[in-house]
Amino acid sequence: MNCRSGCAACCTAPSISSPLPGLPKGKPAGMPCPCLDADLRCTLFGRPERPAVCGSLQPSEEMCGNSREQAMRWLTQLEIETGFDADASDWPKR
Repeated sequence: MNCRSGCAACCTAPSISSPLPGLPKGKPAGMPCPCLDADLRCTLFGRPERPAVCGSLQPSEEMCGNSREQAMRWLTQLEIETGFDADASDWPKR
């Protein structure tokens, strides 16, 4: 399966604990990655700065659904089920 153009749910819904350019402590869940361009494309794709977790997350029918909204719901639920607690972390303020 290929990524849906203009979606970027996988770059928004999940938290990323790896450092990113501009976010040395990672990215909190629900925050769009600052490495997305205006078309919601990853500006780090194929570059060594791209966190390994990003490259390991592959699009699938289950994850992506039929729309960005479905993908956001699925990924947000997965984030909740994995026990991430934004209130207990010291993420940068949004």
